Amino acid sequence: MSIKKGKIVLVGTGFVGMSMAYSMLNRGGINELVLVDIDKDKTIGEEMDLSHGLPFAPQKMTIKAGDYADCKDAEIVVITAGVAQKQGGQTRLELAEVNAKIMKQITQSIMASGFDGIIIVASNPVDLMTYVVAKVSGLPKNRVFGSGTVLDTARLRYLLADYFKVSSKNVHAYILGEHGDSSFVPWKHTYVGCKKIVDIMKDNGHPMEDLQKIHEGVVNAAYEIIEKKKATYYGIGMALNRLTRAILDDENAVLTVSTYLENGKYGQDDIYIGVPAIINKSGVRELLELDLDDKEQQKETAQETFYRHSRYGDPLPPKAANIFAEPVELPVHIGQCQKQIVHAGV
Repeated sequence: MSIKKGKIVLVGTGFVGMSMAYSMLNRGGINELVLVDIDKDKTIGEEMDLSHGLPFAPQKMTIKAGDYADCKDAEIVVITAGVAQKQGGQTRLELAEVNAKIMKQITQSIMASGFDGIIIVASNPVDLMTYVVAKVSGLPKNRVFGSGTVLDTARLRYLLADYFKVSSKNVHAYILGEHGDSSFVPWKHTYVGCKKIVDIMKDNGHPMEDLQKIHEGVVNAAYEIIEKKKATYYGIGMALNRLTRAILDDENAVLTVSTYLENGKYGQDDIYIGVPAIINKSGVRELLELDLDDKEQQKETAQETFYRHSRYGDPLPPKAANIFAEPVELPVHIGQCQKQIVHAGV
């Protein structure tokens, strides 16, 4: 079955998925958008609502409510379905056990259609869910990746731009690691224009502690938004639109996606985590490996160590063990382990 150029299937028509869909409607650049959700009536309603905006859209575009059979000739499938992060400080990693089962069912349905394109995962905790989708789908690892720290990076660029009173387009900064509490910024690889941010801080007498406060603002952003308006969706919707555009336009864009590390990349093996990667029509073309200092490398290594310990060391809890009919190495305990990393100040 040949792939239909510019066809995207969105699995999950909640706030995140529909924010992406609305962004795509305004931007254009795709030929067909298929909406898939367990709630069929809602999917039909979303199709109608979006379609009524087509007269104002920049190009002709087909929008329809469909099912998993529509994945068979899609160029990209974007998964946003899953249980949302709750109010009260629930971490993304605490969602793992519930959403892993959902990811397995969705991925099996996608692959049953004969799908042979690229899957982007946005469901939280995104690094773990991307791992599950990759294992269940059996697709080449470069064709399964998650939204990773793309949104975290956007938040960082926004806050740095506000701090230095410059355009965010001229802030070159990246957040690496887990999409969540234990992410980190390799500050020595951060620039405003062509000047290192560390030098700018020194030259202008800014306290270095301000950089840590800015990163803390990124880490806490989702919790603050959820506390105030119940959910976050506009930012990630725009981020997913950006990722699909990089694929459809064969951009070779550098984006911090949740991608597969093996053979010692960043000192890791067999783990999905947020790192800079070049994205084009083939998915992840290649990884960009940054030179991390000792503390930053400890962050990456600590995440991977707990990841592997939880996968190979402790037994899965009964509910999680039943998720997979065939063995799939799911790091269910990573939520608790990540908290230990944060509390230890690694």
